[in-house]
Formats: sequence, C-alpha cells, structure tokens
Amino acid sequence: MRRRSHLGFTLVELLVALFAMSLLAMLSWRGIDGMVRAREQTRARADDVQALQVGLAQWAADLDALATVPQMSSLDWNGRVFRILRTAPGADPRGIVVVGWSRRADATGSRWTRWQSPPAITRGQLNDAWQRADSWSQNSGMDTGADEVAVTGLLDWQVFFYRSDAWTNPLSSDTTQSTSTAVAPPTGTPPVAASRAAVTPDGVRIVLSLAPGQAITGELTRDWVRPVVGGRKS
Repeated sequence: MRRRSHLGFTLVELLVALFAMSLLAMLSWRGIDGMVRAREQTRARADDVQALQVGLAQWAADLDALATVPQMSSLDWNGRVFRILRTAPGADPRGIVVVGWSRRADATGSRWTRWQSPPAITRGQLNDAWQRADSWSQNSGMDTGADEVAVTGLLDWQVFFYRSDAWTNPLSSDTTQSTSTAVAPPTGTPPVAASRAAVTPDGVRIVLSLAPGQAITGELTRDWVRPVVGGRKS
C-alpha cells in the first residue's frame, strides 16, 4: 500500500508558528522600549550633571570678575538674592553688570537661578540694576531686558562669608556667628559700603540642598576664595 505524502503545514502548526512569532515580536519590542527608556534617562541625568557643572563654573566666574566701584559693595547677600557687581562679559569694557543668584519657585518646583542685568555705565544705572535684582528675586515674572537662566532644582541654600579667619553669617557683623538665619535688610538697599558686613569678604561658601529626582541630590558645598588671598582660589 502506497503512503500519501502531505505537503505544507496544518492549520494547527500555522497557528502555533504565528503565536511564537508574535511572542518573540512582543519580547523584542519590550527590550527595545527598555533600551530607549534607559538611554533617555541616561541622557537626562547627563544633562542635569552638565547644567550643574556649568552653573557652578558660572558662579565662580562671576566672583572672579568682581568689579570695584567707589563707595559700593562688590557683593551682597540679603537673605533673598546674592548680588554681584562684575565686569560686563564680552561687552563694553567700561560697563558693569549686576548678577543675581536666587532660589526661584514656580508651579514646577524651585530652582537655583541666575539673573544678569544689561551693562551699566553710570552710577544711576548701576543702582537701578541693583534694585531690579532684588525685585526679580521676589517676583515670578521675567524682567524685560535682563538675562535669566535656571540652573538646577534647589530646595534651599545657605551663604557664608569668610571674614576674620572664620566662616560667618553675611547678614551679621558679628564674626563669631556662623548660622544662616538673620533679619534681611530693607528691600532695594543700595550697595553702599557703610557697614562691616558690606566689605568684600576673603571667601564665599554656598551650601546647596539639591532637589530629589535629579542626577545629583543632597547637600553640596562650594567654596570660593579671592585670588589675592593665599595666592590662589578654590
């Protein structure tokens, strides 16, 4: 008796093959999706780290470029905004800009933010920019004509000055005090060097409490020392 030969696949074999192929496709898609998500997270964390590094470098550059103006303080911390008088970068060499660093909060959270005024030539322009920096630190709206850049998520920050061989509270003339809580001076106080606290310190320390959910979180301390002190800065 001659045996009949069967050509092709049965319906059951075809269904099993289709099921196996669909299962492999689903597993492959999940693997590719996981790789894409991991790459996006890695890129986002790298962007966070780079933004923080650039922000800290800009902070040091602002302090390195302190400008000296008669009867005016080169830097000031009033509990809301850290203001710096510095030479205008890439602009009129006679011009001076006011830079403000502050923790700004909005609907998406709070961030360490830098503000910079247009170059000022006259003392009147400089005083106006100084007061605008303080107003900017209290208002959420953008300041027309100024440059504002958000650096990194920030829960809180503290500022200390190095004076008389000790880290002290910038808002107090008592050099033995090292806490960061004090009563801020009136809004818009001009940068006139009328008190000991207004004298340019030998160093500045910031303690940043970085917001969670970023590549770098927790507490970060950064010290800056005037280049004329000890022959170098850190």
